[in-house]
Amino acid sequence: MEAIQTVERFNEIITSERPVIVKFEADWCPDCRRMDMFIGDILEEYKGYDWYNVNRDELPEIAEKYEVMGIPSILIFKDGNKKAHLHSANAKTPEEVEEFLQASL
Repeated sequence: MEAIQTVERFNEIITSERPVIVKFEADWCPDCRRMDMFIGDILEEYKGYDWYNVNRDELPEIAEKYEVMGIPSILIFKDGNKKAHLHSANAKTPEEVEEFLQASL
């Protein structure tokens, strides 16, 4: 999963004609670390998609623009638009993440 470090790079990535998946997280977030324990298997299952992560503390303007109020959150973008958003409250288990991806991709 590639880390996005700049707003310019983020904007470039989300304009893809194919869906791209972006995980919003922060270093201090215990739920983010919990997700890290199971996200590897999901990445493998969905390896046909491009995955990225954004540290919301490093790029707060992106988190604000796309209404990322809790972390971890997973957003799907295509053609520069947010297509789906898995809010942190619903991203606690591998099953919740997989259900979101199946319904959204």
